Amino acid sequence: MDITSFWHKHKASWAELEQLVERFTRQERHITAADIDRLTHLYKKASAQLALVRSYHPTDEITLYLNQLVSRAHNLTYKQQSGSWQQLRHFFGVRLIGLIHTRIGFVGMAALLFVMGGVSGFAAVLTDPLNLYYVLPQGMAEQIDPTRLGEGHAALNSPVLSTMIMTNNMKVAILAFVSGITFGLVPIYLLLVNGLLVGALAAVYYQADSSYAFWAYILPHGVIELTAIFIAGGAGLHMGYRLLVPGRYARHYACLEAAKESAQLLLATLPLLFVAGVIEGYITPSSLSLETKYLVAAATLLLLCLWYVIGRRSQAHNASLAFISK
Repeated sequence: MDITSFWHKHKASWAELEQLVERFTRQERHITAADIDRLTHLYKKASAQLALVRSYHPTDEITLYLNQLVSRAHNLTYKQQSGSWQQLRHFFGVRLIGLIHTRIGFVGMAALLFVMGGVSGFAAVLTDPLNLYYVLPQGMAEQIDPTRLGEGHAALNSPVLSTMIMTNNMKVAILAFVSGITFGLVPIYLLLVNGLLVGALAAVYYQADSSYAFWAYILPHGVIELTAIFIAGGAGLHMGYRLLVPGRYARHYACLEAAKESAQLLLATLPLLFVAGVIEGYITPSSLSLETKYLVAAATLLLLCLWYVIGRRSQAHNASLAFISK
């Protein structure tokens, strides 16, 4: 089976189905009986095509794209109209998990870049503590004092601090996404530099024998925050990759599809960064015991894992229904 020929032969009907799905989702008041008949026809046709292409090319991007399209059309065709809350829950609980899974390689690459930067920063400061002045922004190194970690709890304005942190983190995530148009160079730089800073700070507290306390102040918000940064960075890397390697499709089409997917991935990071900002503003600087803060970090990690696992199961269930009902 020639997958490229298959794509060119059926891409027009898939595009029409995708447009209908978008109309049913966003402009339901303007839907006519003819639109419903057309959606049903195209959905059944796409379902049969999905079964065929999945038999010969189960991991191809066309298969992944068609599987997502058929799942969305199935939800519209066979499920009752849901309210805004149900649609929002499906978007964040199923569709975004599917997108993250599809681009897990780029998300993993973003995490790897961050870790590489972290290891480099840690090694540099461990080798020579004076390297801290080269790694950290000017004036920041002088303010680092491991013996005063956690001081000033009562003087903090938690609501203001939380808002500032959320705003800054969202700016970083958006920049990591938008800068994908630089062929992925800026996202790579941002991930490496952020990892470098964390690694350098970790080395300072390691040398002062305060690593346990340091990570207690990093991990409660860091688990969610870094997950969001990795997703946003992965979205930017994917955009850059498609600019360089459009694949079998026209460059403008491949870039457009990558931008649409990446924009949806970016949406996934905003609620995560909101939660991370609340934790960093209220829990991280609080007078809670270090052990309690580690428990908060473990709880956030567990919730993220459950979110992913449940979303994957729901996606697999929807795909099975689409296959059975074709």
